[in-house]
Amino acid sequence: MLVVSGPSGAGKSKLVEALRARVPGLGFSVSATTRPPRPGEREGVDYFFLGESEFTDRVARGDFLEWATVYGHRYGTLNQQVDETLRQGKDIVLDIDTRGAENVRRLRPEAVTIFVLPPSPSELRRRLEVRGTDSRDTIEGRLAAAGHEIAAADGYQYLVINDDFSEALSILQAIIIAEKARCFRQQDKLRGFQKQGGFEGFR
Repeated sequence: MLVVSGPSGAGKSKLVEALRARVPGLGFSVSATTRPPRPGEREGVDYFFLGESEFTDRVARGDFLEWATVYGHRYGTLNQQVDETLRQGKDIVLDIDTRGAENVRRLRPEAVTIFVLPPSPSELRRRLEVRGTDSRDTIEGRLAAAGHEIAAADGYQYLVINDDFSEALSILQAIIIAEKARCFRQQDKLRGFQKQGGFEGFR
């Protein structure tokens, strides 16, 4: 399970999208949200769009691995989607904020956590302004929130600076390759080799 976070405008969602195109079989957790769909967004592809009462009911039933209120709307990760992907033997990536990531780390300590950061505060502001989807007040709110989010970066295992997009994408892929090669994830292969015998010290 990969958890990717970062301030709005860092480019984490574009990186995750490109990562999924590059890494075969990498699952993606589609978040549920109470905010209205933006033009072009599709149900079950970009988000699961829920009403406030339905979201509340699903929180009460324990359906969410994590959820939080962000900029006046609620967002959450559904347990069922994550668990089903993992049961299929696939990796899954969660594109969530720092508060959600904290909950995931507490409940799923095996998760691999990655924080995406732009090269500078001025570049973060520029990216928020040029994408043209937010009002001036919203941009200022996102920049204020970025300070709190960046303060949480120390709790993550990896930091990726998204200055050059291609390089940042390659680093994300390298993290996946390295994590999959860790010994505790390769126990079946190691034990299978040991069972063949003929080597001193093997048990």
